Amino acid sequence: MIAEDDLGRWDPLGVPEVAALLAEVAAPWWVAGGHAVELAVGRPVRAHSDVDVVVLRPDVATFRLALADWELWAADPPGTLRRWDPGEPLPTRVHDIWCRPTASAPWRLQLMVDERVGGEWVSRRDPRVRRPVAGLGWRTATGVPVLAPEVQLYYKAAAPRHRDEIDFAAVLPRLDEGRRTWLRNHLGADHPWRTRLDDEGPTPRRG
Repeated sequence: MIAEDDLGRWDPLGVPEVAALLAEVAAPWWVAGGHAVELAVGRPVRAHSDVDVVVLRPDVATFRLALADWELWAADPPGTLRRWDPGEPLPTRVHDIWCRPTASAPWRLQLMVDERVGGEWVSRRDPRVRRPVAGLGWRTATGVPVLAPEVQLYYKAAAPRHRDEIDFAAVLPRLDEGRRTWLRNHLGADHPWRTRLDDEGPTPRRG
Protein backbone atom coordinates (compact mmCIF):
# COMPACT_ATOMS: atom_id res chain seq x y z
CA MET A 1 0.00 0.00 0.00
CA ILE A 2 1.11 3.54 -0.74
CA ALA A 3 -0.14 6.83 0.65
CA GLU A 4 -2.34 8.66 -1.86
CA ASP A 5 -0.18 11.80 -1.69
CA ASP A 6 2.84 9.84 -2.95
CA LEU A 7 1.26 8.36 -6.07
CA GLY A 8 1.86 11.05 -8.63
CA ARG A 9 -0.05 13.75 -10.41
CA TRP A 10 -3.48 13.97 -11.94
CA ASP A 11 -4.29 14.92 -15.52
CA PRO A 12 -8.03 14.27 -15.57
CA LEU A 13 -9.96 13.33 -18.68
CA GLY A 14 -12.50 15.82 -19.95
CA VAL A 15 -16.16 14.88 -19.85
CA PRO A 16 -16.26 14.07 -23.61
CA GLU A 17 -13.25 11.79 -23.17
CA VAL A 18 -14.94 10.02 -20.25
CA ALA A 19 -18.07 9.53 -22.35
CA ALA A 20 -16.04 8.06 -25.22
CA LEU A 21 -14.07 5.77 -22.89
CA LEU A 22 -17.22 4.35 -21.27
CA ALA A 23 -19.52 4.48 -24.29
CA GLU A 24 -19.67 0.70 -24.73
CA VAL A 25 -20.14 -0.17 -21.05
CA ALA A 26 -23.57 -1.73 -20.56
CA ALA A 27 -23.77 -0.89 -16.84
CA PRO A 28 -25.03 2.51 -15.62
CA TRP A 29 -22.62 5.27 -14.67
CA TRP A 30 -22.85 9.02 -14.03
CA VAL A 31 -20.43 11.94 -14.21
CA ALA A 32 -20.18 13.26 -10.65
CA GLY A 33 -18.31 15.81 -8.54
CA GLY A 34 -17.71 19.36 -9.68
CA HIS A 35 -18.18 18.40 -13.32
CA ALA A 36 -21.75 17.28 -12.52
CA VAL A 37 -22.39 20.70 -10.98
CA GLU A 38 -21.07 22.49 -14.04
CA LEU A 39 -23.18 20.39 -16.37
CA ALA A 40 -26.24 21.19 -14.23
CA VAL A 41 -25.63 24.95 -14.33
CA GLY A 42 -24.41 25.02 -17.92
CA ARG A 43 -21.19 26.97 -17.35
CA PRO A 44 -17.70 26.62 -15.85
CA VAL A 45 -17.67 27.10 -12.07
CA ARG A 46 -14.11 26.36 -10.89
CA ALA A 47 -10.95 24.43 -11.70
CA HIS A 48 -10.96 20.64 -11.25
CA SER A 49 -8.11 18.47 -10.02
CA ASP A 50 -9.79 15.19 -11.03
CA VAL A 51 -12.89 13.74 -12.69
CA ASP A 52 -15.33 11.50 -10.83
CA VAL A 53 -17.71 8.89 -12.18
CA VAL A 54 -20.25 7.11 -9.97
CA VAL A 55 -20.75 3.39 -10.61
CA LEU A 56 -22.72 0.78 -8.66
CA ARG A 57 -21.02 -1.99 -6.72
CA PRO A 58 -22.70 -4.91 -8.53
CA ASP A 59 -21.20 -3.54 -11.77
CA VAL A 60 -17.59 -2.99 -10.73
CA ALA A 61 -16.38 -6.13 -12.54
CA THR A 62 -17.88 -4.75 -15.75
CA PHE A 63 -15.85 -1.55 -15.39
CA ARG A 64 -12.73 -3.54 -14.47
CA LEU A 65 -13.16 -5.42 -17.77
CA ALA A 66 -13.85 -2.23 -19.76
CA LEU A 67 -10.59 -0.76 -18.41
CA ALA A 68 -8.64 -4.02 -18.73
CA ASP A 69 -5.64 -2.27 -20.29
CA TRP A 70 -5.50 0.35 -17.52
CA GLU A 71 -3.94 0.31 -14.06
CA LEU A 72 -6.67 0.47 -11.40
CA TRP A 73 -5.90 1.12 -7.76
CA ALA A 74 -8.32 0.70 -4.85
CA ALA A 75 -8.43 3.45 -2.25
CA ASP A 76 -8.35 1.55 1.04
CA PRO A 77 -9.56 3.64 3.98
CA PRO A 78 -8.17 5.71 5.57
CA GLY A 79 -6.11 6.99 2.65
CA THR A 80 -3.86 4.39 1.05
CA LEU A 81 -3.91 2.98 -2.47
CA ARG A 82 -3.15 -0.53 -3.68
CA ARG A 83 -3.40 -2.16 -7.07
CA TRP A 84 -6.76 -3.72 -7.86
CA ASP A 85 -5.95 -6.57 -10.22
CA PRO A 86 -8.33 -8.25 -12.68
CA GLY A 87 -10.34 -11.02 -11.06
CA GLU A 88 -9.83 -9.71 -7.53
CA PRO A 89 -13.08 -8.98 -5.64
CA LEU A 90 -13.38 -5.37 -4.54
CA PRO A 91 -13.73 -5.17 -0.74
CA THR A 92 -16.96 -3.60 0.46
CA ARG A 93 -14.98 -0.99 2.41
CA VAL A 94 -13.56 0.44 -0.84
CA HIS A 95 -15.59 3.21 -2.46
CA ASP A 96 -12.98 4.85 -4.70
CA ILE A 97 -10.87 3.49 -7.56
CA TRP A 98 -8.10 5.54 -9.18
CA CYS A 99 -7.46 4.81 -12.85
CA ARG A 100 -4.53 5.52 -15.19
CA PRO A 101 -3.58 4.05 -18.59
CA THR A 102 -0.08 2.89 -17.52
CA ALA A 103 2.15 2.89 -14.45
CA SER A 104 4.05 5.94 -15.74
CA ALA A 105 0.95 7.91 -16.76
CA PRO A 106 -0.88 10.43 -14.58
CA TRP A 107 -4.19 9.53 -13.00
CA ARG A 108 -7.02 10.22 -15.46
CA LEU A 109 -10.26 9.02 -13.83
CA GLN A 110 -11.73 8.18 -10.43
CA LEU A 111 -14.56 5.67 -10.08
CA MET A 112 -16.74 6.23 -7.03
CA VAL A 113 -18.51 3.02 -5.99
CA ASP A 114 -22.02 3.39 -4.59
CA GLU A 115 -24.33 0.69 -3.30
CA ARG A 116 -27.34 -0.86 -5.02
CA VAL A 117 -30.09 -3.06 -3.62
CA GLY A 118 -32.46 -4.34 -6.28
CA GLY A 119 -33.54 -1.37 -8.35
CA GLU A 120 -32.52 1.19 -5.73
CA TRP A 121 -29.40 3.25 -5.19
CA VAL A 122 -28.43 3.20 -1.52
CA SER A 123 -26.29 5.90 0.04
CA ARG A 124 -23.00 4.62 1.38
CA ARG A 125 -23.29 7.21 4.16
CA ASP A 126 -26.74 6.20 5.33
CA PRO A 127 -28.51 3.07 4.00
CA ARG A 128 -31.88 4.67 4.81
CA VAL A 129 -31.28 7.18 2.01
CA ARG A 130 -32.41 5.56 -1.22
CA ARG A 131 -33.91 6.33 -4.60
CA PRO A 132 -34.60 4.38 -7.79
CA VAL A 133 -31.49 3.88 -9.90
CA ALA A 134 -33.50 5.11 -12.90
CA GLY A 135 -33.94 8.47 -11.14
CA LEU A 136 -30.38 8.91 -9.94
CA GLY A 137 -29.34 11.24 -12.72
CA TRP A 138 -30.12 12.93 -16.02
CA ARG A 139 -28.60 13.11 -19.50
CA THR A 140 -27.08 16.03 -21.34
CA ALA A 141 -28.14 16.94 -24.88
CA THR A 142 -25.29 14.75 -26.14
CA GLY A 143 -26.37 11.80 -23.99
CA VAL A 144 -23.80 11.98 -21.20
CA PRO A 145 -25.25 10.60 -17.93
CA VAL A 146 -24.84 13.02 -15.00
CA LEU A 147 -25.52 12.53 -11.30
CA ALA A 148 -28.57 14.50 -10.10
CA PRO A 149 -27.40 17.76 -8.50
CA GLU A 150 -29.28 17.18 -5.25
CA VAL A 151 -27.57 13.80 -4.82
CA GLN A 152 -24.17 15.34 -5.52
CA LEU A 153 -24.85 18.09 -2.98
CA TYR A 154 -26.00 15.50 -0.44
CA TYR A 155 -22.52 13.95 -0.53
CA LYS A 156 -20.80 17.32 -0.50
CA ALA A 157 -22.83 18.37 2.53
CA ALA A 158 -21.19 15.81 4.84
CA ALA A 159 -18.14 18.02 5.47
CA PRO A 160 -18.25 20.97 3.04
CA ARG A 161 -14.91 22.30 1.85
CA HIS A 162 -14.44 25.65 0.14
CA ARG A 163 -14.97 24.10 -3.28
CA ASP A 164 -18.17 22.42 -2.07
CA GLU A 165 -19.52 25.77 -0.93
CA ILE A 166 -18.72 27.18 -4.37
CA ASP A 167 -20.56 24.29 -6.04
CA PHE A 168 -23.56 24.65 -3.74
CA ALA A 169 -23.87 28.38 -4.43
CA ALA A 170 -23.60 27.78 -8.19
CA VAL A 171 -26.26 25.07 -8.46
CA LEU A 172 -28.68 26.30 -5.78
CA PRO A 173 -30.62 28.64 -8.14
CA ARG A 174 -31.13 25.70 -10.53
CA LEU A 175 -32.77 23.41 -7.97
CA ASP A 176 -36.54 23.20 -8.35
CA GLU A 177 -38.70 22.62 -5.30
CA GLY A 178 -38.70 18.84 -5.67
CA ARG A 179 -34.89 18.68 -5.68
CA ARG A 180 -34.70 21.15 -2.78
CA THR A 181 -37.16 19.11 -0.76
CA TRP A 182 -35.20 15.90 -1.32
CA LEU A 183 -31.93 17.51 -0.27
CA ARG A 184 -33.47 19.32 2.69
CA ASN A 185 -34.99 16.07 3.94
CA HIS A 186 -31.59 14.38 3.96
CA LEU A 187 -29.53 17.10 5.60
CA GLY A 188 -29.00 17.28 9.32
CA ALA A 189 -31.47 19.46 11.22
CA ASP A 190 -28.79 22.08 11.96
CA HIS A 191 -27.00 22.00 8.62
CA PRO A 192 -26.39 25.58 7.38
CA TRP A 193 -27.48 24.72 3.86
CA ARG A 194 -31.05 24.13 5.06
CA THR A 195 -31.62 27.86 5.63
CA ARG A 196 -30.31 28.74 2.20
CA LEU A 197 -32.48 26.09 0.57
CA ASP A 198 -35.48 27.77 2.20
CA ASP A 199 -34.47 31.41 1.70
CA GLU A 200 -32.90 31.41 -1.77
CA GLY A 201 -35.60 30.27 -4.15
CA PRO A 202 -35.03 28.85 -7.62
CA THR A 203 -34.39 31.23 -10.50
CA PRO A 204 -37.66 31.73 -12.42
CA ARG A 205 -37.66 30.32 -15.93
CA ARG A 206 -38.12 32.72 -18.80
CA GLY A 207 -40.86 32.40 -21.36
